[in-house]
Amino acid sequence: MQFGIFTVGDVTTDPTNGTTPTEHERIKAMTTIALKAEEVGLDVFATGEHHNPPFVPSSPTTMLGWIAARTERIILSTATTLITTNDPVKIAEDYAMLQHLADGRVDLMTGRGNTGPVYPWFGKDIRDGISLALENYALLRRLWRQDVVDWEGKFRTPLQGFTATPRPLDGVPPFVWHGSIRSPEVAEQAAYYGDGFFANNIFWPKEHFMRLIELYRQRFAHYGLGTAEQAIVGLGGQVFMRKNSQDAVREFRPYFDNAPVYGHGPSLEEFTERTPLTVGSPQQVIERTLSFRESFGDYQRQLFLMDHAGLPLKTVLEQLDILGEEVVPVLRREFAALRPAGVPDAPTHRSLVARRDAGGDRPAAS
Repeated sequence: MQFGIFTVGDVTTDPTNGTTPTEHERIKAMTTIALKAEEVGLDVFATGEHHNPPFVPSSPTTMLGWIAARTERIILSTATTLITTNDPVKIAEDYAMLQHLADGRVDLMTGRGNTGPVYPWFGKDIRDGISLALENYALLRRLWRQDVVDWEGKFRTPLQGFTATPRPLDGVPPFVWHGSIRSPEVAEQAAYYGDGFFANNIFWPKEHFMRLIELYRQRFAHYGLGTAEQAIVGLGGQVFMRKNSQDAVREFRPYFDNAPVYGHGPSLEEFTERTPLTVGSPQQVIERTLSFRESFGDYQRQLFLMDHAGLPLKTVLEQLDILGEEVVPVLRREFAALRPAGVPDAPTHRSLVARRDAGGDRPAAS
């Protein structure tokens, strides 16, 4: 099982002292956090893609390429690659290039995005969101898997005898997770292709994501890709930790209360009760995270959001120390002990190459 962190790259005022980082400071902080994630033994660093203030990660491959040059082991991913407003030709080439630079330590998570104005900024109509996601991803797969592509669709100009360059490393494209907050069509798409399904698992009660994951698992089995239990599932999560829960709640409360994404709404206590947000001791985070298995079944990737809401870099790095030293080692051991033998590991470039060489081309084929 893979453990890691993801960032949305928000530039948010620290409510405790009124300071706001510059875009430069925030970008540099994100790269520092990525390097720290590898240092403390995490498996994955993922960045979102946003094109509107107060967010800065508009070019994920640029950031991940910089991080790739300074790391050796950690998998570099996106927390969203906008499959709707990005040209699939550019996605195919950008991420293949990143895959080469990172020696295969790359995957990506496609998503429709949740900011309506982005669509017209890139010449698209939000009412076509689902259709764009389906058509663009179908083309992306062909661009990665066929050396010469002839293609015609609804949303971009046709391709005739086109070859995307560079070709994927070792002839094996990056693994794709399909991320969704609310769309059953995305769960269906992930199942149809045998890709991973990533449930945001942040803003809604668990029952909401249980339905999406169950749909994905059922359709994965329907398409003959393995049993429902062999489907490739990832989950998001949010945590804030201190040695004792009272200190964690006291320190995090002003950040929660003023956060752009959920401030000025339900109280911290209400939000932690209704959603997977966990604010407390390392042991509480361990117990809460282990409980996800009871709701969602055995899964392959757990990513935590830790650097948002104006939290200072020093605090985030302290959180990563706790996560890497006290929390993840226990989670690895406990999840491994509970995991049935037939449940596959999270795909990596190495495992996908080995599967291809063995004659299989589906993530759940092992």
